[in-house]
Amino acid sequence: MKFLLGILAFLSLGSTLAKAESAIGGQQAAGTAAAPAKMQWIEHEFLMPVTGAPQGIDVLQVEVERPGKHPLAILTHGTAAERTDRATVTPWAYLPQAMWFARRGYVVLVVVRKGYGRSSGQQDGQFGGCQRNGRGSFVEAGEDSADDLRAAAKFGAALPEVDGGTIVSAGVSTGGFAQVALTADPPAGLKAAISFAGGRGGDGKEHNCDLDGIVSAFRHFGKKSRVPMLWIYSENDHWFPPEMAHKFEAAFREGGGADQFVMAPPYREDGHGFYYNISGWTPMVEEFLRAQSLPVPTELLPEPTTPDVASPAGLKDRGLAAFHTFLIMGPAKAFATNGADVWGMSYGQFDQELADKKAVENCGKALHGQGRCSVVARTK
Repeated sequence: MKFLLGILAFLSLGSTLAKAESAIGGQQAAGTAAAPAKMQWIEHEFLMPVTGAPQGIDVLQVEVERPGKHPLAILTHGTAAERTDRATVTPWAYLPQAMWFARRGYVVLVVVRKGYGRSSGQQDGQFGGCQRNGRGSFVEAGEDSADDLRAAAKFGAALPEVDGGTIVSAGVSTGGFAQVALTADPPAGLKAAISFAGGRGGDGKEHNCDLDGIVSAFRHFGKKSRVPMLWIYSENDHWFPPEMAHKFEAAFREGGGADQFVMAPPYREDGHGFYYNISGWTPMVEEFLRAQSLPVPTELLPEPTTPDVASPAGLKDRGLAAFHTFLIMGPAKAFATNGADVWGMSYGQFDQELADKKAVENCGKALHGQGRCSVVARTK
């Protein structure tokens, strides 16, 4: 398998226009108005203590600072089969999704689970599923993933600005499957969980290494899960296609679990990346949160103020919008152009060298070999 779960393939394409548009336009739902007042954004990365992770796990805290106590949102990532990809996961890659929740009043913790990126410990995927050595199972992998989320919920609930009685958790791919496991043994205060393209064992070619095993795991967790869930898949997801996704849901409900299932329209070449189409899933998620009596304000908090940096020469409307997105993204990031209106960017990378490389590669794809791109802006 090239990827166990293809979500990181989309991360490396962080410069695509769809992601640039979703990070800005997708932040505000139709019919809402952004709050005019200037507010201080907090984006703080730290290592959070977790059992089984001697040096802790990598967490990014995102919020708009203001008085009072606020609901907590916990986000987590998918899994790549390639060791190098698993070793370069960063929470900054999910800053647009974190901003979505932060602008709706949530304190957000983006969790990089044990063994991924800078997080210490053993990866959840080591516990079974598609492992050739036959150790463990999908159930054990899901439970281990959920352990990290429970630790984040406990940590977040103790923050002075957090209302520990109101927690929402969300994840994509294996991180979505982790939500299913989490709801079977929920932390105090968990009111709802959202799974984007949740599952394990896909190969990106509409095949699963152990379909009976993953279906059985969904049934297992359904026996104890009673927390409201939203499941979102896409019609052209090649990792967990509609037929497979419906089997997951049927098994979960057979076990006694309850979920709101949404089959979203096709998204680009592979709907497994629908998590990045923020404007596409905003109405679905807002409707679900309202149904659980969770905060969905009609007036969004303002997005971060962009630094006073001149735009690269030659950019037109779409390129300028992309550069605006680039400016409010976190490290490590880079923006490349050909000196005209061809551009590419990369953000949330593991280090600056990788960010520069990805930005130039993404810009070059649009040139089709005609010309050369170079980095014109990067992390300060």
